[in-house]
Amino acid sequence: MKVLLDTHTFIWFINGDQSLSDKVIAKIKNVENQCFFSIASIWEIAIKVKLNKLHIKADFNKIIDFCIDNQIDILPITFEHILELNKLDFHHRDPFDRLIIAQGIVEKLTVLTKDENFYFYNVKCLW
Repeated sequence: MKVLLDTHTFIWFINGDQSLSDKVIAKIKNVENQCFFSIASIWEIAIKVKLNKLHIKADFNKIIDFCIDNQIDILPITFEHILELNKLDFHHRDPFDRLIIAQGIVEKLTVLTKDENFYFYNVKCLW
């Protein structure tokens, strides 16, 4: 299975937060699954950490190391993702989440998210 971690999923995973379901943890840790994390999510985390709106246990500069250690690939933003983003209805107004949804659709990934707004779109989700 190819999965894309929503921003909150990654934060909860990196922080060891109990809010993360056992099913999602198992999907992330299963080495047979290919896990992706959007560069858009890293951008979102950087902004929120800088504004003191988010605390992560790991040093922000170590996020890439954490991804490497946990076999999570960074998903870049492509023009095709932006074209798909441009087609999306505004069920969800968060620009970072909308980009993650577009990436999930284009790349045919299952998005690991608790965000119910994702289900308004034609993207596979799991929680």
